[in-house]
Amino acid sequence: MIDIKLIREKKDLVKENIKKKFQDEKLPLVDEVYELDKRVRDLKQKGDNLRQEKNEISNTIGILFKEKKTDEANAKKERVVTINKELIDIEEEEAKLNEEIKSKMMLIPNIIAADVPIGKDDSENVEIEKFGEPFVPDYEIPYHADICEALGGLDKESAGRTSGNGFYYLVGDIARLHEAVIAYARDFMISKGFTYCIPPFMIRSDVVTGVMSFTEMENMMYKIENEDLYLIGTSEHSMIGKFKGQIIDEKELPIAMTSYSPCFRKEVGAHGIEERGLYRVHQFEKQEMVVLCKPEDAMDWYNKMWSYTVEFFRSMDISVRTLECCSGDLADLKVKSCDVEAWSPRQKKYFEVGSCSTLGDAQARRLGIRMKTEHGNEYLSTLNNTVIASPRAIIAILEQNYQATGEVKIPKVLQPYMGGLEVLKPKQK
Repeated sequence: MIDIKLIREKKDLVKENIKKKFQDEKLPLVDEVYELDKRVRDLKQKGDNLRQEKNEISNTIGILFKEKKTDEANAKKERVVTINKELIDIEEEEAKLNEEIKSKMMLIPNIIAADVPIGKDDSENVEIEKFGEPFVPDYEIPYHADICEALGGLDKESAGRTSGNGFYYLVGDIARLHEAVIAYARDFMISKGFTYCIPPFMIRSDVVTGVMSFTEMENMMYKIENEDLYLIGTSEHSMIGKFKGQIIDEKELPIAMTSYSPCFRKEVGAHGIEERGLYRVHQFEKQEMVVLCKPEDAMDWYNKMWSYTVEFFRSMDISVRTLECCSGDLADLKVKSCDVEAWSPRQKKYFEVGSCSTLGDAQARRLGIRMKTEHGNEYLSTLNNTVIASPRAIIAILEQNYQATGEVKIPKVLQPYMGGLEVLKPKQK
């Protein structure tokens, strides 16, 4: 949610930002909020005038009674009663208008960074840099689900019976590899000075609407029936919500945390659920980075955070690239975002394995998270980034380490987490 001062003072900037995000249907919201805000300010002024009049009258009533001017004093008292009634009506109208303003402001996208490329959707995202050489071996690499099944590590048929499409059982060494990657990601981020945390996996609706847009919420979140609780789609939701309504001393900033959680997503939209594979599913596990910092430090943290994900994958010798998200691909709360994509030698293209975002003070405004400074309480900035989302990382590891024999080499940094195992071998049929 943007600062309403932008609508009061820079309406054209807000409208131009909406156009850059190709959301022209939201343009009327700016004028609507402007007019509603003007009415609120007029009411405030009227209320202030009435309160001043009331104070002045109250100061004279006692004097009038002392001077035996009873009729005039009683008339003044009646005026005070009338003013009180008017103030109640004004406060009720203010509250109603402020609620209407808030609901409309929640729909207006955040101001994107000046260097964000302009484009309608993810097809217009811009490659930044490659890390490691994309390669294609001289032998065929099977579909990742087939590799897993050959290794005795995937059972989607049983998951279909228990849970339906979009779920899976990981078994044996593939399950171990999954846990090894998560554990390594945890230790990697701790080595970078991040505090490890396991958050609640369910959050209330006021936290959900504080960390994401309504469209994201509708397309992603599972609601618990008859409860004001939602299953999280990423631990960022809980981790930012942890500070809801808090005032943090600026001396305590930055706060850098890495969090583990299972993630649950409806995946409503154009992409849908992948029936056979593990790329787009309803349930997965993730290691996340979350940072709260001063606004002036946000871009430094943004660049550090995505670079940590690149470093993490390169430590496993996984070839990746970074991709700048264009304006139309940015969620409404984001100021700037980039994806980290791993190379798929089977598909001969890159696929997303992580995403880094800076959200300015949008989440802080929605959740009332401020920092205490010598100038008073101010909103801080929030950022989040994927260290690793399994099973997408598993897909990258399997494809980039698949051998002509059907074996899969385990990256050296993961071998200690696999009991020293160096190679995954196909199961004998």
